Amino acid sequence: MSQLTDQHLPGILAGCRKQRRESQHALYKLYYAYGMSVAIRYVEEEPAAISVVNDAFLKVFKNVRRFDESRPFKPWFRTILVNTAINHIKQQHKYRKETAMENAKDIAAREEILSQISYQELIKLVQSLTTSYRTVFNMYVIDGFRHEEIARTLGISESTSKSNLVRARRKLQDLLQQQLDIKNA
Repeated sequence: MSQLTDQHLPGILAGCRKQRRESQHALYKLYYAYGMSVAIRYVEEEPAAISVVNDAFLKVFKNVRRFDESRPFKPWFRTILVNTAINHIKQQHKYRKETAMENAKDIAAREEILSQISYQELIKLVQSLTTSYRTVFNMYVIDGFRHEEIARTLGISESTSKSNLVRARRKLQDLLQQQLDIKNA
């Protein structure tokens, strides 16, 4: 079979609706890397991310008939991935509710710091955040959820969501500064 691309997606999804294994395998191959890139931002370790991605694909295969083909597939899949990752976190009893509102301060030379940090280093820093901070940070900053949606999804208050975002940003700023100090030492 030739290299799979998004152009093949309508046919692949049609096969998935008919529960054809080869179509399910093709969809998995086409979107596995994307799924991992989303999942790894939410969970701490690669085996957990693989589990999240596999569970998300099972949900896609089970609910593919509900997918509206007039809309793009990737955002629908991302929503399933994010919700699956959050459910995984909840099942692992790792999500701790943390409260208090604090104002975030911008750090000087943010662009300079980011230009000296690789993508992999940045992901590693995000993964080092506590589960609650990392989850809110990913949902708000990366995936574009509103605090109201985050609060409802995670079962926390909006103020807790905002607080966790502020704290996550502050912690990332500190970690980025430390990383820059190490590189410039």
